[in-house]
Amino acid sequence: MEETALKALEQLTTRPHVPYETLSVAPLTPVLGAEVSGLDLSEELTPEQEKEVKRAFTDHHVLVFRDQHLTDEDHKRFASLFGPLHLVALPEEDADPYVLEISADSASREVAGNGWHADGTADPEPSLGSMLYLTRTPEPGSGGDTLFANMHLAYEVLSPAFRTFLDGLTALHDGARPWQLAGRTPPPEYDIPRTEHPVVVRHPETGRKLLFVNAPYTSRITQLSAAESGAVLETLYAHIAGTPLLQCRVRWQPNTLVFWDNRCVQHHAVWDYFPHSRYGRRVAIDGTRPEA
Repeated sequence: MEETALKALEQLTTRPHVPYETLSVAPLTPVLGAEVSGLDLSEELTPEQEKEVKRAFTDHHVLVFRDQHLTDEDHKRFASLFGPLHLVALPEEDADPYVLEISADSASREVAGNGWHADGTADPEPSLGSMLYLTRTPEPGSGGDTLFANMHLAYEVLSPAFRTFLDGLTALHDGARPWQLAGRTPPPEYDIPRTEHPVVVRHPETGRKLLFVNAPYTSRITQLSAAESGAVLETLYAHIAGTPLLQCRVRWQPNTLVFWDNRCVQHHAVWDYFPHSRYGRRVAIDGTRPEA
């Protein structure tokens, strides 16, 4: 292992551990993700439970809650503890504008999230995070896991020279790009967002640096030529996808809610379960503009 990566891992995994009093937190890996037990999210949390869930979210970035039985109102109430709810970009007619249905079955020809990405980074203020609640999952042994990758660590394990090169660069994020990559045209009612964000940003709560580019939305690094930009971005995408120590894997079960920090985590909803079905609902939370 490179010395830079080893130092980053040692710093992350040797942080002081503060025990939880009102819930249990079991890490998925030493660097990302945790299963939280001892909470019924259909009930209002006590102030101390809320405080400890927020601490677990800051520490682990991806939280998994099993055996939850939630209405849409329960789902939205829990999400609202972290901020105002984020509107669905293209809501269905007569649907709740804050609840996005996520569905796939044998008739599907593509599925949402099948590739490494962060949600809505073309927006001026991408979402803080998403809470996905699945009530129907593929049959056991049929796949359907979601992978997550830590963008703090993705930045920290790069060589010092490469980090210095990336600091100060900006990239254009284009909301039309996911449609174009799929060979389709955005619907006319879609107000296509296009925003320039720093390539390296700081988490708004911790100040910790992270990589903020992703293949579906990032079109180019603005300070570089097209060829240079493409080479740098492809290097970063290969780094994120091909470095397992950055990642954790969530194996879904029915009635599981997963909450991830969209500001510092990318995810990949693996579509390996055709022709089996998967159904859930997602609620997102408003974020702030990423800052260098």
